[in-house]
Amino acid sequence: MSGDMSWQKALGLGVLLVIAGGCDKKGDAGKDRGAAPPPVESTKPGACGGGGGTVTDKVSAGFFPRVAGDYCLDPNGEARAYGENASGTVDKVCTELFDGECEVYKGFGLRRVVTLRYVDGKGSPGAVNVNLTHFATKEGAFGFFTKRVVADGDPVEVAPEALEAGGAGALGTGIAYVWRGEFVAELSYTNELESPDELKATSAKVVPPIAKEMGSKLPGETTPLPPVALLPEQGRVRLGVAFESRDALGVAGTGPAAFGYYKEGDKRWRVLALVRGDDAAAKDVLKTFGRLGGAKELKAPPLDGISFAQQDDEASPKVSWVVARKGNAVLGVGDEANVLSSGQSAEEAAKVRLTDAEKLERLKALLGG
Repeated sequence: MSGDMSWQKALGLGVLLVIAGGCDKKGDAGKDRGAAPPPVESTKPGACGGGGGTVTDKVSAGFFPRVAGDYCLDPNGEARAYGENASGTVDKVCTELFDGECEVYKGFGLRRVVTLRYVDGKGSPGAVNVNLTHFATKEGAFGFFTKRVVADGDPVEVAPEALEAGGAGALGTGIAYVWRGEFVAELSYTNELESPDELKATSAKVVPPIAKEMGSKLPGETTPLPPVALLPEQGRVRLGVAFESRDALGVAGTGPAAFGYYKEGDKRWRVLALVRGDDAAAKDVLKTFGRLGGAKELKAPPLDGISFAQQDDEASPKVSWVVARKGNAVLGVGDEANVLSSGQSAEEAAKVRLTDAEKLERLKALLGG
């Protein structure tokens, strides 16, 4: 009997050892998988009670409201500045903030960047991160703004909502852009506890007050750039403005230009507008366009202009333009490439593009106004 009991005790001890060993292995496996993620950080209610944080960067301190709506500058955060008159260099901002997009910023004349965040005074984990970029020129800044808003897409399909802030503003899901003078502010809302629909709804309430306050504090002009002011508003789609800060239509020597996107029924077209220092410089732009392959003088007196077509490659559709000069301005009307394709029939293309006569009619109206 005692032998049986000894065997049973030994068996029980073995089972316990196996179980204990199994638990240890599971524990090790858990360690291999990594610890559980930390809880989502929230600010304490009343975090904005002291009036919000402060910006120690003397150059930009006056550009940021301490409190806007329920949000305030993070009292425990710190603004980081890069570029001119800053501790961080432009190269550093490329690695710490912009990553692979840095060349885009540099292409528009990046000079300086300040980054900081706003937190919810009511204590939620919501936050608004702000990148304020200072460009070398207002043309570069506005060009970057339109690059963000329109990018390379069709504003009818991709443009966010307009936002009255600064000189121009746009509001998307969880993000907003503000342009004024040489500055562009990018604001992005985050909250890890919200669903996409909740995030969209909350950001639409939280972001605009901060964007509008910043738009009122930033230095610089709010009036449209001269070429943008020449673009007619009638028929222009929402936020349908793009600005090329280098060469219009990629033609070297033409210089900066604004483009408007237009729609009337099924018809789509673009308007080109550029302004030069004097009449002679505008004439030189026309001559530059006239040297493009296939360009022809317009036979529509009294217009001083030309017609030409562009094609990116054999698989792309031809985009036709008529351009003319009035004083130191050059204006043009052209096809909307976003609704054309190389596989379209002539009948399909005719439904969405203006005829040559319609382009001339609109060009005459532009030059007359």
